[in-house]
Amino acid sequence: MAGTNSARAPRGKTERQRAQRRGRVSELVAAVYLVLKGYRILSVRYRTKLGEIDLIARKGDIVAFVEVKARAGQQQAVDAVSFESQHRIRAASDRWLSTRGDAAQLSQRYDVIAVLPWRLPRHFPDAF
Repeated sequence: MAGTNSARAPRGKTERQRAQRRGRVSELVAAVYLVLKGYRILSVRYRTKLGEIDLIARKGDIVAFVEVKARAGQQQAVDAVSFESQHRIRAASDRWLSTRGDAAQLSQRYDVIAVLPWRLPRHFPDAF
């Protein structure tokens, strides 16, 4: 689940709702952070049958497909993006690009943003 903080799956409905809310807040924090860095947010929580992308952002001719992870440490956040998640994000990005008339002029990149407690988010461009 994108943006989930827990290493284990939430047990009850309340815990699941809390994790989803934390994920949405983390995505908002990451989006604001990217805007402050000069990116334009094109999509939040882009979903297809193939996969989901937390944020799609653009700066110049670069489109960044961003996975947001809220964790205690930056390494934990980067490590939380599994090979399977990467595959789903790439598949969803291919779908998104197929709908763009200017896709041939765009460079694509896959980033991770670690949302850390009481610290600024950490942006890992071209993470996978």
